[in-house]
Amino acid sequence: MTSPFNIYSEIGTLEKVIIHRPGKEIENIYPDYLEALLFDDIPNLRVAQKEHDQFAKALQSKGAEVLYLTDLATEALKAEEVKKAFIKDFIKLSQLTHQEEDKVYTYLYEYLADREPEELVNMLISGIRKEEVKVETDLVLPGLIDSNKPFYIDPLPNMYFTRDPASIIGHGISYNRMDHTARKNETLFMKYITAHHPLFSDSYIPQVNDDKSRFPIEGGDILVLSQDTLAIGLSARTSPEAIEILFKKLRSMNSPIKQVIAVEIPKKRAFMHLDTVFTQLDTDKFTVHPAVMKIADEMNLYILRENSNRQVEVERKSNLIETLKSCLHLNELELIPVGDGQVIEAAREQWNDGSNTFALAPGTVVAYDRNYVTNDTLKSYGLDVIEVPSSELARGRGGPRCMTMPISRKNSL
Repeated sequence: MTSPFNIYSEIGTLEKVIIHRPGKEIENIYPDYLEALLFDDIPNLRVAQKEHDQFAKALQSKGAEVLYLTDLATEALKAEEVKKAFIKDFIKLSQLTHQEEDKVYTYLYEYLADREPEELVNMLISGIRKEEVKVETDLVLPGLIDSNKPFYIDPLPNMYFTRDPASIIGHGISYNRMDHTARKNETLFMKYITAHHPLFSDSYIPQVNDDKSRFPIEGGDILVLSQDTLAIGLSARTSPEAIEILFKKLRSMNSPIKQVIAVEIPKKRAFMHLDTVFTQLDTDKFTVHPAVMKIADEMNLYILRENSNRQVEVERKSNLIETLKSCLHLNELELIPVGDGQVIEAAREQWNDGSNTFALAPGTVVAYDRNYVTNDTLKSYGLDVIEVPSSELARGRGGPRCMTMPISRKNSL
């Protein structure tokens, strides 16, 4: 059996990609709950959906097949026993806080078990409000005290950033342990899809990481730069332990990946993941935030490799350009600054994910239209920039790369 996954590049011509169209979960964001749900503002759902539809068309413009996560999950849960197992796993992960947790669990399970798969998937992503389920308990006071929280199961508004919960590396998949509680349930969808959807269930898929790990790692920090090299961000959401564990697993499976460049980035909201400050555009072109440009020759970089005894060795480097040139076997390399390197423009467009581009093919990238200074800069370097509307999608603090989970690219092993 062969794997349905094939990702050995950030820029190889896109063949298949998984995305999620924002749904009712966006309407379950409200001001008192913004921080818990990892949002800074509340998107207009109707506009966000229109923007996302344009985004999907942009992905298809070069021939890629677009797969919707909700469609895949619905197909994966068709068997009754699989659906019921998924409900149980999902509720357990949801960290019910009611004093009579077992009783609430029972009522929620019964409420969800009769749903058809499509309705179930949409309900769990949207969240389960307390007003939807009548839970009869023996205790009155705990329910009154807990009444300020309107959900039994929280919504998953970050779901449209399909990049983070799971990552395709080569022919395998990393099920990522998300750093924040608000996103932990997202990975479960990919686990059930790959285990039970006909596109994947009859294939051999190497598992290179498990979300049951104690250490967080998120897909926005994982860049597959070449057939033998990953770059992984040491960020607020990805730990050094997770990076080394992932590398060891890859090597134990005799993966073609021979080295990992761990890149330390500032642990700030605007620098959430490595791909929010650094993405690949072409074989020898990358876009970066100017803050990275300023320290590009004095960064904390760590190259993980395996020695002859199959033990991990770490080489410390400080120059980003020279490290990339060496690891990727390039004579020249260009770092293109967000906002044309101008202080105010760069800060503004970085906030709206100016450097979070997504390559459809070498030299062809999708970018948010609002970042016009950055986009004009990219065009001046000879890049083909497909601009998509982004007034509402950008409110989630993620760009085109964040919104995609590519599962197959051409020009790979």
